[in-house]
Amino acid sequence: MKIALIHGQNHKGSTYHIGRLMAEKLAEEKDIYEFFLPRDFGEFCRGCTNCIVKSESLCPHAEKLKPITGAMDNADVIILTSPVYVYHCTGSMKAFLDHYGWRWIVHRPEEKMFSKKGIVISTCAGGGSRSANKDMKDSLIFWGVPKVYSVGKAVRAVSWDGVSEKKKARIESELSRIAARIKSSGFRPAAGLKGRFFFGISRMMNKGGSWNKADTEYWNAKGWTEKKRPWKRLAQPK
Repeated sequence: MKIALIHGQNHKGSTYHIGRLMAEKLAEEKDIYEFFLPRDFGEFCRGCTNCIVKSESLCPHAEKLKPITGAMDNADVIILTSPVYVYHCTGSMKAFLDHYGWRWIVHRPEEKMFSKKGIVISTCAGGGSRSANKDMKDSLIFWGVPKVYSVGKAVRAVSWDGVSEKKKARIESELSRIAARIKSSGFRPAAGLKGRFFFGISRMMNKGGSWNKADTEYWNAKGWTEKKRPWKRLAQPK
C-alpha cells in the first residue's frame, strides 16, 4: 500500500505526529511519500485560470507541483494534515489545494482518484478541527475520492510533548481502527453520493457542450458523456 502524506506545516507538532502514526499503521516507510508545506510547495494561486480553461500544464507552478501530484496519483491512500489556524486549515494547505481546482469533478477529475481512500487530520488546543478538516475533505471528495476519514483532535496542548499519555493512547486506538477498516475494505473503484451527483451534472453539461472547451474535450475523450464511468473501471491489483 502506498501513502501520500502531505502536511500543511513545516514543523513537527501534534498534527505531524498523528499523521505519521496513521501512515505507519498503513504502510512501510519505503511506501510513504511525505511532503511539507510550504517547504515542498509554497506558491499562491495567481488566479490566471489557465488550468481551468486551457490546460493544467500552463499553470505557472505546474513543474513545482509535479512531485506531489505524482505521489497522490500513485498512492492508495492520501493523507492531508493541518493544525487549526483561526478555525481553518493553514494558509499553506489552502494555497496548495487551490492549485487543483481544475481536478474537481465539475472540470477534469483524474479517474485514479475514484479508487483511493482519503484521511484528513487536524489538531487544535481548543476548537476548530471540524472546519479545518472540512477545508481539506472538500477537495478530496470533489477530486472523486469516494471515502474520506476525518480525525480531529483537541489535544489541549501546543506541542506533542504536552499531550497527555492517556489522550495519546486514545488517539492511537482510533487510528488503529481506521487502519483496520482501510485494509479490510480493499480499493475497488467507487463513488460517493456527492461525487455521483456532481458527476451527473457535469456529464449533462459536457454532453451538451460546456462553456469550457477543455472540459468538454476531456470528458468526451474519457467516454464519460456516454456510458463509461471512472468508478466502473477495474481496480489495479495491489
